[in-house]
Amino acid sequence: MTLPEFSLNPLRAMVLAAFVGVTALSAPAQAAPESFADLAERLSPAVVNISTSQTVEAPQRGPRPQLPPGSPFEDLFRDFFDGERNQGPRTTNSLGSGFVIAPEGFIVTNNHVIENADEIMVNFIDGSSLPATLVGTDPKTDIAVLKVTPPQPLTFVPFGDSDAARVGDWVIAIGNPFGLGGSVSAGIISARNRDINSGPYDDFIQTDAAINRGNSGGPLFNMAGEVIGVNTAIISPSGGSIGIGFSVPSALVKTVVAQLREFGATRRGWLGVKIQQVTPELAEGLGLEKPSGALVSEVTSGGPAASGGVEAGDVIVKFDGRDINEMRDLPRMVAETEVGKDVRVVVWRKGKTQTVKVVLGLLDEGSATPGPDVDAPEAPATAESALGMKMEPLTAKNRSDYDVAADAKGVLVVEVEAGSAAAEKGIRPGDVIVEVAQEEVATPADVRGGVARAKEEGRKSLLILVRTGEEKRFVALTVN
Repeated sequence: MTLPEFSLNPLRAMVLAAFVGVTALSAPAQAAPESFADLAERLSPAVVNISTSQTVEAPQRGPRPQLPPGSPFEDLFRDFFDGERNQGPRTTNSLGSGFVIAPEGFIVTNNHVIENADEIMVNFIDGSSLPATLVGTDPKTDIAVLKVTPPQPLTFVPFGDSDAARVGDWVIAIGNPFGLGGSVSAGIISARNRDINSGPYDDFIQTDAAINRGNSGGPLFNMAGEVIGVNTAIISPSGGSIGIGFSVPSALVKTVVAQLREFGATRRGWLGVKIQQVTPELAEGLGLEKPSGALVSEVTSGGPAASGGVEAGDVIVKFDGRDINEMRDLPRMVAETEVGKDVRVVVWRKGKTQTVKVVLGLLDEGSATPGPDVDAPEAPATAESALGMKMEPLTAKNRSDYDVAADAKGVLVVEVEAGSAAAEKGIRPGDVIVEVAQEEVATPADVRGGVARAKEEGRKSLLILVRTGEEKRFVALTVN
């Protein structure tokens, strides 16, 4: 299987993490070694090539084109289309890399290396091969664990502490680029905590050590010979290394591997909230000194957060003792936290911090969906305007006209002035304003009152909770 690459337009996909297993002590920065030979010689026996085979059906061709009698292309088209129809299932092969993590034969690789494989073979540096069975896989982190039955204990490598790795540290990658067999490349850590838009748990190590197709699933080692990353993706317009490769950090991999070995699947923590980025405008509207944390746009009814007292409009600034510097920090922290743990969550709510306790649930446990609430009282559909929006109270008629859900509460937007701040923030007719300045609203007068108070207080922007269909989000609108 080839190494997934993405152009300068990022790909999509997920990652999980927690600190278990062996944790390496951080080491002081070291000068460039005279040679990597001793390290490569010691580590290479634990790095394996992985070959897979998969049976796929032959592609189906459409009907043969009708050509004029006597056409010189008639024989060509007949041979091409009839030949394709006669083809049966065919076998495809792919190659990747992996590494042994236990002497009894547990091996880590990428999920995409072995995905949908009918047969998996593990090839060792001494030329021997063993069939492998799949222990478990986690597509969200692109990690898989295999098991072989060796005749004697295997050479293995330990995980290190990727959190102790620093930008500029020397690293080496060993793998199977382009199916050539065991190859070693060296470089440095170019960056950490890279978000390449592959999923909500992105936290990649970036390295300039040469990583190419076929390196997928191979290890990234520190100078102590510990695995601090699993090589997973590259940026490359050509398909070859241009010095920008990405590895899933060991801090994320260790828990995935441990859970796959124990349960055959991952067990992620579940908080039960929808969140969004805190922009500078939202920060000003919330009264925060700087844009940080994760803004809760919706709380799942009956979920852990709801039971613990987290509310829509809260900004989660600290989770289980760790600061949330930006929104994407929170999903990783939740995912890596033990299911059932009693966690302290610090939130910014209406101008001050509060601490709530949440007992984490299990992700995909079957969280309850919000049930219908009682509709807002019927009121004359008298339209009023504010902030470039024409609004009406929710009624049975305009709910039907704008296809508004029965459980939606708030004020209906029926028109949006072109070029207004509301239009620029994506507010459209049919949206429902649920809150203004973190206060629930039921009439256009409530919205106008919130605007007036913001002006009196000298605020530059006003925080508004908007519901579009089933989704809720906060926007900050400029107060003129």
